[in-house]
Amino acid sequence: MADSLILELADFVHDVHTGIYSEETGQPQPLKFTVQVKLKVEDRYDPETPLDASKNYMDLKFACSEGLGDTHYKLIEAVADHVAETLFLQDSRVEQVSVKIVKLALSEADEQIGITLVRERR
Repeated sequence: MADSLILELADFVHDVHTGIYSEETGQPQPLKFTVQVKLKVEDRYDPETPLDASKNYMDLKFACSEGLGDTHYKLIEAVADHVAETLFLQDSRVEQVSVKIVKLALSEADEQIGITLVRERR
């Protein structure tokens, strides 16, 4: 089994303009993001390993917030795709991105309704 390094942002909530129904358009709705980024792993990480041997964790949060801009996304699949593409463009060491999005406005009994998109670098 090969070594791997997964960076993760879990349960991050951000308001995004998304949806196709009249009650969804015109105002942002809360989405909950969990993002996992698989990076090329170094041979070893020791106490003196420099910061640039990893990725800034805040880049994951940025991709799910300010990186989305004010664009209206009809599908949350498009939101996930934009997050993945942003992370690929930021860092050539990113090998795979998984983006899970839950539409919090749809929940009636704490169920989680949404999607998970997994992209490999092409």
